Amino acid sequence: MICRIWRGWTTPENSEAYDHYLKAELFPQVERELSSRGFRGFHLLRRAGTAETEFVTMLWFDSLAAVQSFAGADYEVPVISQKAHSLLSRFAERAEHFELSSSDCQGFR
Repeated sequence: MICRIWRGWTTPENSEAYDHYLKAELFPQVERELSSRGFRGFHLLRRAGTAETEFVTMLWFDSLAAVQSFAGADYEVPVISQKAHSLLSRFAERAEHFELSSSDCQGFR
C-alpha cells in the first residue's frame, strides 16, 4: 500500500473553509472517481498556528501505478483544484510517496 503525503497552508481565516472543502467536496469526489482504480482512503491532519494553519493530506492507494493513474507520469506534482488553490496561501511543490511497512491503527476515524 502506498501513502501519498502532501502539505498545504491556509490563513487562519481560510482554514475552516479549506477543511470543509476537503471533507465535503474533494475527498468524496476522489473516492467516487478513484476507488475503482486503487484508491483506499485518506487521513487529514491539521495544525493551527498563529500565522497560518497547516494541512497534511495522506491518500492511500493500492500501488504506485494507482497513484500514476490519476496524477500522471510525474506523479509527485500535486493535483490542486482551482477552489483549493484559492483557499491556500502556499503549498508543497511535490507530494511524497511512502510504502506502508506496518500498521496497527485499530479504531481510527
